[in-house]
Amino acid sequence: MTPVIELNNLRVKLGRREILKGVTCRLGAAGSGKAIGLLGPNGAGKSTLILTLLGFHRPSGGEARVLGFDCHKQPRQVKARVGYMPENEALIAGMSAVRMLRIMGELSGLPPRVALEKAHEVLFHVGLGEARYRPLGTYSLGMKQMAKLAQAIIHGPELVILDEPTNGLDPAARARMLKLVAEMKSEHGMNVVLCSHLLRDVEEVCDEVVILKDGAIAHHANLEEERRANRRFVELEVAGDDGKLAAALSEHGAEGVNEGGGRWRIVLPPGVGLDVLWRIAAREGLDVRRLTHRRDSLEEIFLKAVGHMPRTAGETLPEEVASNGRL
Repeated sequence: MTPVIELNNLRVKLGRREILKGVTCRLGAAGSGKAIGLLGPNGAGKSTLILTLLGFHRPSGGEARVLGFDCHKQPRQVKARVGYMPENEALIAGMSAVRMLRIMGELSGLPPRVALEKAHEVLFHVGLGEARYRPLGTYSLGMKQMAKLAQAIIHGPELVILDEPTNGLDPAARARMLKLVAEMKSEHGMNVVLCSHLLRDVEEVCDEVVILKDGAIAHHANLEEERRANRRFVELEVAGDDGKLAAALSEHGAEGVNEGGGRWRIVLPPGVGLDVLWRIAAREGLDVRRLTHRRDSLEEIFLKAVGHMPRTAGETLPEEVASNGRL
């Protein structure tokens, strides 16, 4: 099956600096309706990769293909099948939303009448139906983000590239945006590339993730497989005679370390849920005072790949919280 994105030893230079350094990967499968997360710290090459896929940067080596078409040699075929929501504001302030979307639809190849019908339809779909005749310059930040999404999908693309779609949104607007993204892939069969600094957004809607670092791929994984493969780490505190707890845990393939005072550190293997611990505690006559657990999240996967978390202005890192002694 044709991959959504195929990179073969892709190299891109901007001036004398090489930004992408021989990137090779196959992402998604055309027609599958999957979401691909694109992550990496600032300067990793994410924006350069996106602009190369859109045909704005010429590879200095290798090739980039989208839906089977060469991004440099077949730019028309690529652009006809791709929708793009840029990070920065790209709206015409004095123009109404419906007029701008009609123009964008025509530029994407739709006949004028169809473009107008689609403009109304898509604006209602993203929740801007009542405001579609208002000038875009009067829109709030959340409305502008939705308008950018609408122009990206008006022509029914096979692939939609979203660059920081939830940037600056309040919780309700963020939830609405992520719901739309999920619907795009599940109900409309669109493939999505989601570039974001918010790892929880990527974890919520994406099926696979590629992490860039210094112009190269630091990690590429199927998120569902990654989640299934990771073990759970449990901190358990019980009251009662826990002398047989270790043996009971081993019956389920779990490992436990007794720290004394009823406190245990336990590693659960894949496929073993927390319900096992409750059943063991009940069988051994133990009262559970505390049970906390975690498993590898996308944040931990990111940390392993690049060595630090992405940081935005004003954000406090966990180690700073600990050293400052405040939440």
